[in-house]
Amino acid sequence: MFQNLSDKLASISERIKGKQRITEADLKEMQREIRLALLEADVNYQVVKEFNADIKERCMGAEVMKSLTPGQQVVKIVHEELIKILGSDQAKLEFSPSGFTVIMLYGLQGTGKTTTAAKLGVHLRKLGKKPLLASVDVHRPAAQEQLKVLAKQADLAYYINPQEPRAEVIAAEAIDRARYLLCDVLIVDTAGRMTVDPELMEELKRINAVVNPTERLLVLDAMIGQEAVNIAEAFNNEIGVDGYIMTKLDGDARGGAALSIRKVTGKPIKMIGVGEKISEFEAFHPDRMASRILGMGDVLSLIEKASQSLDEEKAQEAYDKLRRNRFDLNDLMEQIVQMQKMGPLKEVLSFLPGAKQLKDVDIDDKLVDRQLALLRSMTEQERRNPKLLDASRRKRIARGSGQDVAAVNRLLKQYTEMQKMMKKFKRMSKGQKRQMARMFGADDLPF
Repeated sequence: MFQNLSDKLASISERIKGKQRITEADLKEMQREIRLALLEADVNYQVVKEFNADIKERCMGAEVMKSLTPGQQVVKIVHEELIKILGSDQAKLEFSPSGFTVIMLYGLQGTGKTTTAAKLGVHLRKLGKKPLLASVDVHRPAAQEQLKVLAKQADLAYYINPQEPRAEVIAAEAIDRARYLLCDVLIVDTAGRMTVDPELMEELKRINAVVNPTERLLVLDAMIGQEAVNIAEAFNNEIGVDGYIMTKLDGDARGGAALSIRKVTGKPIKMIGVGEKISEFEAFHPDRMASRILGMGDVLSLIEKASQSLDEEKAQEAYDKLRRNRFDLNDLMEQIVQMQKMGPLKEVLSFLPGAKQLKDVDIDDKLVDRQLALLRSMTEQERRNPKLLDASRRKRIARGSGQDVAAVNRLLKQYTEMQKMMKKFKRMSKGQKRQMARMFGADDLPF
């Protein structure tokens, strides 16, 4: 996400951060590099101009010039101004006080609108809502069938009527169906066009009049750059939108649209699609995104990802066993399986501060699969009591997993080191434990 921009801004921040004295020449050089980085990322020119002017004004002020660590103050200012561009506060989805919410999804063809409808449905279900998906696309062949397939995959309620030629009629039927099924959210997937045209807008106005939407969200493809801003303005002027969902932010998108759209249109990004899977969809947090762009990591999103993927009871049980020195290879296998649910290892590590240093490191995600193969090649008794693993048993396990004995030895060594580390941790004083937490940047986490 924003890879090129992120790399450049992180590099600029790192250089300036260590300076004990900031000169006007330093600031000019930094501004020039930031301006180029943002323009290359396809950020709107006026937004770049205002961003740089705001940075210059603040950096020339007393908060930097009289600071003991001026370099760090400059990075803090860049971070804060970046958050301001992205929208300052998180804009949450709105729900009707009546108890029945209608969310309309607009967008051009190819933006991933139908997939986004399913992703949004899964997201709302996690929030305790009961959504129903409805397709009112009467133009694109098989559009309604696509929604049906995605809804079934995600185990969501849906409504389609391919025989009805009028979109507003299907919309009215969908409301009745949603109320009949006691659903509290109706997500309406509308038709798209290759370009914004009067016929499309008239149809959307008719649907709006029937369903009276609580949220009108425009789905935008991050890959199309500044054109996304023009499309957003066109939709907003014609029918009005309450916010945006940016899709394909996991691709080679330069990210300029996401950085420009709030400033140019005044409407917030509410959700983002960060992958092809139904689960790869998340709320947009301006502060967290700014931190990711500057290479500061995003530990809060990692915690949320973990809390959604991991079984809390099993994690607590494993921790208790570690404390009591009763953590065996069965527990290790369970924890590896839990960790796999969070996604590829490189993706998980990207949320951590300093992850930029790992971007050129070849992280082998198959290592986890190989470790699981070794553990599954052991008997239940061997996993409970690793001391039974003599040379002949290790050879059998290596053959069973398609690996060599050295791989078995490495796994057992890691397990032994984990036990030793836990014993040392138990012997530490509270002050030492706090110091260790600070070393890993965990002194201000919400647990």
